[in-house]
Amino acid sequence: MANEKSSFFVRFANWASRKAGSSYAFILAVLIVIVWGVTGPLFHFSDTWQLVINTGTTIVTFLMVFLIQNSQNRDGMAVQIKLDELIRSMEGAHNMLLDLEKLDDEKLDQHFERYRKLAEEARAKRERGEEDVEAVDCPPECEDDKADSERS
Repeated sequence: MANEKSSFFVRFANWASRKAGSSYAFILAVLIVIVWGVTGPLFHFSDTWQLVINTGTTIVTFLMVFLIQNSQNRDGMAVQIKLDELIRSMEGAHNMLLDLEKLDDEKLDQHFERYRKLAEEARAKRERGEEDVEAVDCPPECEDDKADSERS
């Protein structure tokens, strides 16, 4: 899969993200600002002089938003797939947790609260010197989620 030829945009976005995040890009940006600042007196700090930096930074920022979003989307999806595979491959894990990102906020809050309580219980067990590793059966609200996902 990694050897498959990526689209031009994906290849360009990867390259541009690596370059834009490098120390060289930062140094170049600092140098541009210094040169712009030093040339201020030469151009009498004119409106055109200010417009040059404003226009340049606006254009770069506008384009970088799309590159950064593309990179974050791909990175997020890759991490999600890896986490899903870990859940899927673990015996006793609840596969219904694989696509939690698709649930509404209320359902996510319910799952979060469930796992927060499990963490509190595990910490209390550890403080008592007990083992804190166990597979917990799916609570009733999980059954509702299973039925919802089967209908979808």
